Amino acid sequence: MASILDLSEPIAVLLRKGTADAHEKAEHSEGAAWLTRGELDREEYVRFLMMLYHVYDTFERGLDRHASHSVLQPTYNPNLLARTSNLSADIAHLLQTPEPSWKSHPVHVELTSTPPQQLKDYITRLQTLADSSDPSPLLAHAYVRYLGDLSGGQFIRRRLAKVYELEDGAGLTFYEFKQLGGSGSSTMGDMKKIKEWYRDGMNAGVGDDQDLKARILEEANIAFELNSGLFTILRAPSNPSIMITSPAAPPLGEPLTPVESESPTPSSSPSSPLGEAPKVVFEVKEPEGSYRISAVIALIVALSLAHFLLVLGGFTGSNGAGKLEAFQHWLRTTFSSSG
Repeated sequence: MASILDLSEPIAVLLRKGTADAHEKAEHSEGAAWLTRGELDREEYVRFLMMLYHVYDTFERGLDRHASHSVLQPTYNPNLLARTSNLSADIAHLLQTPEPSWKSHPVHVELTSTPPQQLKDYITRLQTLADSSDPSPLLAHAYVRYLGDLSGGQFIRRRLAKVYELEDGAGLTFYEFKQLGGSGSSTMGDMKKIKEWYRDGMNAGVGDDQDLKARILEEANIAFELNSGLFTILRAPSNPSIMITSPAAPPLGEPLTPVESESPTPSSSPSSPLGEAPKVVFEVKEPEGSYRISAVIALIVALSLAHFLLVLGGFTGSNGAGKLEAFQHWLRTTFSSSG
């Protein structure tokens, strides 16, 4: 059911609320689950990075062309956000080939000679926006990709580091960001500041133009659909997990469920116009009609102890029955006299 949104709210709030359904649909897709659990075969993960390379290359070129556009300028910071060169470096590392030559690798040749329709649709949409007289909807695509990389992407990075044995960080620079206003690597707290800065920049660029807000919100949902399309063309893993022990982290867009708890900052306090209420990451509920394991264990221990005392006191067997009846009579007599 479609939700009614108040277009007087800041664009950052509208995007969070207005893309919630698309976000949930994307994160529950089968391909997204393979990615976030680190199940993709190494070559297929490289193929996915190649698709992302062409996506980022297209829309980041568009952002460069329109860097001074009033809507895009407040969030334009390629030194901080641009991912194209990082993707190129990661692909070369994973293929163990010099960076200038990875595009001639058979995997990339196959991808570009007969590109999947979903990838063609994505790139065509981005190029159309970049070539249009109003490139402001590019902000929606940057929002979906960059904030996803800063959020769910960090969970994916940690998972892939183990699966593909990339603990030294090489091959994972796509998920690494510099500090806002600095050159060091960002911590989770630093990335939260980047996301806050980005939301503020979106609000400043879009302003109070409600028609523009509606167009960007519509484009953000299109961006989610196009990203979901990429997940549908991922090839199934050779060894998928038999059991899923945890839910997949959101791989795209504004995180509705943070992947890691972060300390509150002044700009996210309740008094801030952009502050967000805390969200439950994942709640495990007891199924109806079930019992806690600890309670079952306690019952077993209690029964065992009772049996031990009966045996120790000689209350078992034919003679024990008389003893037990006499003991019960003594208890009744004792407690009735003390009442």
